Amino acid sequence: MLRGIYTSTNGMVSQQVRMDVIANNLANSDKTAFKRDTTLFKTFPEMLIHRYDEDGVGKVPMGSFDTAPVVGKLGLGMEVNEIYTRFEQGAVKKTDNPYDIMLQDKPGAERPAFFVVMTNRGERLSRSGAFVLDKNGNLVTPLGFPLMGEKGPIQITHANFLIKENGEIYINADIGNHPQTTTSVEHNRFNNPILLDKIKIRTVENPRHLDKEGDSFYADTPESGEPMPFENELEGPQVLQGYLEASNVQVVTEMVEMIEVNRAYEANSKSIQTHDQLLGRLINEILR
Repeated sequence: MLRGIYTSTNGMVSQQVRMDVIANNLANSDKTAFKRDTTLFKTFPEMLIHRYDEDGVGKVPMGSFDTAPVVGKLGLGMEVNEIYTRFEQGAVKKTDNPYDIMLQDKPGAERPAFFVVMTNRGERLSRSGAFVLDKNGNLVTPLGFPLMGEKGPIQITHANFLIKENGEIYINADIGNHPQTTTSVEHNRFNNPILLDKIKIRTVENPRHLDKEGDSFYADTPESGEPMPFENELEGPQVLQGYLEASNVQVVTEMVEMIEVNRAYEANSKSIQTHDQLLGRLINEILR
């Protein structure tokens, strides 16, 4: 009876964790390039139940005398084993904003690609390509953290940069790259294009073990491996300017899982109530 209460309690705690993960997925379903989390469970090691004080008469093989024969296995419930991020590609959203950049992974790619952003905690990985231009001409996140190129922070002039599918950034040398320079798309024909820099794109050996830090940032861990470039451009992502990656959260799927969690939680709760009532009756019978 106590085992049943213990198992049901573990089940309720596990479902609470799963509900928190689902709620976080739903809350960020409209966030650019957000990647949904999944909860994995594992069972506690099972225990063998033995029957003690066995007389052995007619119940054990001839020639043996087992005073504690095995009755069966005893389950001890489950616990949360891991919460990991699923990096499936999100939908493509066309914005026509030149500061919006998207990384589209190659079909069948084993490891996702990431932008590298310099934060106040050092370089961090990110899938969100919603950038803006600050007063110094740097491409930065909405929080002001600069997007990194292979040569450092990327500094450009408004309407004077083009990003190729391999991440190379070209500017019109006739206009220059001073932050105070002004031009427009209509007047800029890129008659004298030169290579400015290349967006710093990295991946890790085991993306499943990256740590989410909030604000669309990921930190590498010893288990994930250090950020590394792709071995060749054929393996690398396609860089799309004027596009954003949508979240890979499927709202309908998350709602169905939420209903499933609620029902599992209620079932465990009713199981505890039933065991509590039976235990109360047992105690009353003993005290009579």
